[in-house]
Amino acid sequence: MGGVNLRVQIEISGQFVQAGRIAGSGFTDAVFSYDESYISSPTAKSISLSLPLSRKNFDSATTKAFFDGLLPEGFTRQCVANSIHASSDDYISILRELGSECLGAIQIIDEGKTSAKTGYSHLAVEEIKELAKEGASKSAEIVVKSHLSLTGASGKVGLYYDEPSRTWYKPQGLAPSTHIVKQSHVRYKSIVLNEQICLLAARKLGMEIPESFILQAQNGKFSDEDVLFATRRFDRVFDNDSKMIDGLKTPYRLHQEDFAQALGIKSADKYEKSGECYLKKMFGLLQKHSSNPIEDSIKLWKRAVFNFIIGNTDNHIKNSSLVYGKDLSSIRLAPFYDVVCTRLYEGSTDEMSVGINGKRNINQITRDDFEKEAKNCGLGSKIAMKLFDEVQSGIKKAIFDSAEELTQSGFSEAQPVAEKIFGKVVR
Repeated sequence: MGGVNLRVQIEISGQFVQAGRIAGSGFTDAVFSYDESYISSPTAKSISLSLPLSRKNFDSATTKAFFDGLLPEGFTRQCVANSIHASSDDYISILRELGSECLGAIQIIDEGKTSAKTGYSHLAVEEIKELAKEGASKSAEIVVKSHLSLTGASGKVGLYYDEPSRTWYKPQGLAPSTHIVKQSHVRYKSIVLNEQICLLAARKLGMEIPESFILQAQNGKFSDEDVLFATRRFDRVFDNDSKMIDGLKTPYRLHQEDFAQALGIKSADKYEKSGECYLKKMFGLLQKHSSNPIEDSIKLWKRAVFNFIIGNTDNHIKNSSLVYGKDLSSIRLAPFYDVVCTRLYEGSTDEMSVGINGKRNINQITRDDFEKEAKNCGLGSKIAMKLFDEVQSGIKKAIFDSAEELTQSGFSEAQPVAEKIFGKVVR
């Protein structure tokens, strides 16, 4: 295939600007560097906290940690790799294929590759049903056809939702999506209801979550193979001067990066190992870079407490992100997402993905460990434990009120799922 020479663009206030290039002989030695014209601008901002503005080439490991972190994992990644006859380790070839629409505001351009036509194509009801029924395989097909990259191991796809007409579209080329749509998981019964109950409960306890809803492929029918979970993207925002494509108003791209990318940690290491103190490192980034470090630190702490109490052991650092302002001048903690009571499922691990006071087994973590962790993270123990007690005392009402809200919307299985979740709550 020859050497690597990819342009890295970033959208700033609605306009794409070339920030730099990825170059090398292949994916094993590819390195990123900023363009001199970009870095010399008085308003230049780094594209990642792990890639600070510099005139040097970043090494291949640092380059891969950030850019590989833009790509899907697991089955979807393997499907994409197979479709382009590449190794799943070859993140450069997969970036070439999917880099036109990544999470955040980054865009990867291969000048030697013909770009797909930019636009939107209507998604027929039959295709939505297929996406629900076939799950990861169908979402992988859409990802490949629309050249769109979404991180994560589950089957998911970025789609455009026109709310007034309640119509879904597949974005093509450089057209942005508005929602991330995930299929239910055959092995994990009622996981869509599980996630929606957990998210709504978090909101009732004062946490910021993205707007989400359950999409039923069959009217009046609720079974795992017939439902999808749609989440409005917090890195896509509409404004008065938003552009139009194919008669549809398109959102601005807001830049975002997950904490693995921001810390320069590769995706394969998103689960904490002994002694790595990921939560402390996350707080360190907020205290140094957030535009409102006190507020964001409180938000992150409440989420750590909530994940523990709700029994979400899949709380890895790619499930927490930073979101930038339109002009990249501000950084805030992104809304709370990918929250599920994983302990509901037989065979799920009791090992938290981010530890508390050096402990990861959820059955061994105590309130005292949270108090010690608060001190480790630079938080006042008094306010930290007040928040801990508020979440713990309010969790039952939040769960069952959320289930009632869903029951009123026609999801009769919500109450039994809520009872199962509450049965796993850490008391």
